[in-house]
Amino acid sequence: MADRNRRWAKEEFLTYAYILLYIALSSGQIFFNKWVLSSKEINFPYPLGLTLLHMVFSSVLCFMLTKVLKIMKIDEGMTLDVYITSVIPIGAMFAMTLWLGNTAYLYISVAFAQMLKAIMPVAVFILGVLAGLEVMSCRMLLIMSVISFGVLVASYGEMEISWIGVVYQMGGVVGEALRLIFMEILVKRKGLKLNPISLMYYVSPCSALCLLIPWIFLEKPKMDEQGTWSFKPLVLTLNSLCTFALNLSVFLVISHTSALTIRVAGVVKDWVVVLFSALLFADTKLTLINLFGYAIAIAGVAAYNNHKLRKEAYRVSPLEPAQSVPLGAASTTTNETRI
Repeated sequence: MADRNRRWAKEEFLTYAYILLYIALSSGQIFFNKWVLSSKEINFPYPLGLTLLHMVFSSVLCFMLTKVLKIMKIDEGMTLDVYITSVIPIGAMFAMTLWLGNTAYLYISVAFAQMLKAIMPVAVFILGVLAGLEVMSCRMLLIMSVISFGVLVASYGEMEISWIGVVYQMGGVVGEALRLIFMEILVKRKGLKLNPISLMYYVSPCSALCLLIPWIFLEKPKMDEQGTWSFKPLVLTLNSLCTFALNLSVFLVISHTSALTIRVAGVVKDWVVVLFSALLFADTKLTLINLFGYAIAIAGVAAYNNHKLRKEAYRVSPLEPAQSVPLGAASTTTNETRI
């Protein structure tokens, strides 16, 4: 009995430790990226280049962990047809999401960007209805209306709005919504399920290629002209390592708990980012209208998550292993790695 209690206590401790690690890494990565992109000390205002570096770093590390060191295993079932028709579109949308989301931080505050991201379920639902993956109902229409109203109120309360930043952020939201739709199609219609590490192993190289082409034409000439190739390699390496560590933390949380836990932790993380950004960055000025609107939006997001998870629990067999989760359930992973 004593041994069983000790094992239970150890498991509980590890679970909470993984959740706290995820919240810390996710929040820290957002602040780290903002600092790298906007800090005059680092002098690296190139969101496309930073995102490309993340994807190359992730591709190399995934290859080392799975093929060279063989610490982790890649889920089987990937075929050339599935890769071309599903993984490449996912990788392209992932690249778009990361690029536009990082670019938004050059124009708007971290807190306001986080508030705009709350509109994500609305974009996913609308695209899901158009793709035949979702069914319009009065309940979902009410939830979408609550989220939209909350984001509108939060935006109304923003003291200094850069519409360029808003456009970039909303473009990132659309890209992320499309990515989730493609992932849902991959799971529902093709039956392939991947854990987050397997997903990054397949998607990262594709995303890196999609980012490399626009980087060559859009940012490389600027970097050549301004002579900013003398950036601090240690800082950018640590930044890329933190991004990969965030993916690992999501894998650990999902493996030891459930998709519900990672979504709840994601909501907690969102509030941590919004509140702490007001203390860390001079461009963040929160108002009561901001916070009131964001609270309404988060309430709608919580209702949406509850609705989706009930559907997933009804659809997924309880005998399935926790490590192999539907891609849509792990959507928080890329939501955090893009910022």
